[in-house]
Amino acid sequence: MISGRNSAFRPSPANLLLRRARTTIPFIYRVSRFVTTASTSRDVKPYYITTPIFYPNAVPHIGHLYSLVTADIFARFSRLTDPSRPVVFLAGTDEHGLKIQKAAQDQGVEPRQLCDRLSHQFRNLVTRANISCTTFQRTTEDTHRKAVEHVWRQLDAKGLIYKSTYAGWYSISDECFYPSTQITTLPSGATVSTETGSPVEWSEEENYKFRLSHFREALLEQYQPPSPSLSHEPEPHGEPHPAARIFPPAHHARVLADLSDLPLDDLSISRPRSRLAWGIPVPGDPSHTIYVWFDALTVYLTGVGYPWTTTGQAGAWPPDVQVIGKDIVRFHALYLPALLLALDLPLARTLLAHAHWTVAQRKMSKSIGNVADPFDAMNVFGVDVVRYYLARVGGRFRDDVDWSHEQLEKHSDEIRSLLGNYFLRITSRAILERIAQAPSMSVPEYIASAFPRHLSGSVQDVSNSSVSGDTNADPNTALLASLQHLGARVQRLITAHEVGEALDEIMLCLKQANAALTHTAPWAPSQPPATAQAAYLTALETLRVCGTCLQPFVPATAERLLDALGVPAGKRTMNFVGLGAVEFAGLGSGEGETRLQRVKLFEVPRKVEV
Repeated sequence: MISGRNSAFRPSPANLLLRRARTTIPFIYRVSRFVTTASTSRDVKPYYITTPIFYPNAVPHIGHLYSLVTADIFARFSRLTDPSRPVVFLAGTDEHGLKIQKAAQDQGVEPRQLCDRLSHQFRNLVTRANISCTTFQRTTEDTHRKAVEHVWRQLDAKGLIYKSTYAGWYSISDECFYPSTQITTLPSGATVSTETGSPVEWSEEENYKFRLSHFREALLEQYQPPSPSLSHEPEPHGEPHPAARIFPPAHHARVLADLSDLPLDDLSISRPRSRLAWGIPVPGDPSHTIYVWFDALTVYLTGVGYPWTTTGQAGAWPPDVQVIGKDIVRFHALYLPALLLALDLPLARTLLAHAHWTVAQRKMSKSIGNVADPFDAMNVFGVDVVRYYLARVGGRFRDDVDWSHEQLEKHSDEIRSLLGNYFLRITSRAILERIAQAPSMSVPEYIASAFPRHLSGSVQDVSNSSVSGDTNADPNTALLASLQHLGARVQRLITAHEVGEALDEIMLCLKQANAALTHTAPWAPSQPPATAQAAYLTALETLRVCGTCLQPFVPATAERLLDALGVPAGKRTMNFVGLGAVEFAGLGSGEGETRLQRVKLFEVPRKVEV
């Protein structure tokens, strides 16, 4: 293999300047870490989150839905924590490359026809799963082509692109060249990528290359943690630490180790058009097609209007979170950041690299026939139940998790019981008849009298301190003590990207609430009306607080719940999760009871034979 340093690289004034600057590149690009851009009415950068740009060579599978739901949880939570801050949420399809070209040939259709059909299915997945993305970007759109060509010309003008003969390992399934350090030979004799496990083959061809090797020190500087221990806590006002981060931390540590210990080879960014015709031609050289990953990685810029004619147009950049699968960490942690540094743009603040869903501990594969269909799952169990399962089981992101009908049914039963059945229990005629005999009292009035030491107000005002006094004597008081800090705990965990643990906190409160209701038995004739009323009002506040916190996870269900409770639309944010912070209608009685008996929090599941 001929490296970039030995290529036919003809120095130009810009190239000579680059050579002189090589020793100072880490310093030159280091400043971009601190670049901020904002152009909103209140001069605050929008929250920008992205999913992987899905490769539509086949229909969507459950892994695609997992990425979408994960990003949607963060997007919705951002709207809850700061409703006045705009959210830009990008999803889309990556439609060029050899796999698309081959799949279209096999089906006897033009590549664009295949892309149109499959991209439409990904759009349908976004709609069906109630994903709140604001932009769905296709790489076959003209705006994207112009952005890719602009990036190419910018890098070429800086002397960062050159033509060379490349020899190396290529994976058709990954659409990627891999360095020898990323290749291993299995006992079977097959040669595969250590990153993805995909087969690779030796390939030699002339193509264009990007001087990735020049950015090793700059990337190391970008990923150095701001303190000896890699922290995931936010800085004041919710802004992240300035250093780029990869979560879970194990991926961050591996990227740092690779940058420290291994050479960073220059990156092939084109293929001869004779081998790959389905893609964007190289500007000025139509005999070459731009490498699909170079094309795809630019889409995060395209989605926010790049190339910008003024600095103010870059208001959403950089991404606050990029949700990706663990198999594409290298592309998003090394290749994309190097391109951004070369363009003098700041890096994404956090890469969230989630694990994979498997079936019977085996990777999903069309050839094996074990690919889980997200549409079937949502049709059978309902959208929010599937979203709940993905977040509850997959929200730790560290280890692969197994998809199974039995586990999905188990988690469906869990949320339907802890939330849906709890709602039904307190709307029963027996409870409403008991509380009708007690003096009328609102939830805030009850909490002020029964739990005077609570801290209401915004979640930012709530500490993690324990509630003083003996809360074990009364299950209602103990439940209110747990609710007191629920919003703060959920916000802290989601800010730290611990989605599964945040959902655990909510479900623990609902478990405690169900136990408290069973213990007090407010429907029993032997219970005084005041006791029944205390249990009832505690349950209402539990549903309000938990329903508010559940909105990112099960948005349609949470909306139906909060509507049924009569919680005002403007008071469903994290600023109103404090105990007694909201006056709301409650569940009523008489005609209200009839109305509430018709409220269905969850979609009715369609049972099928398994």
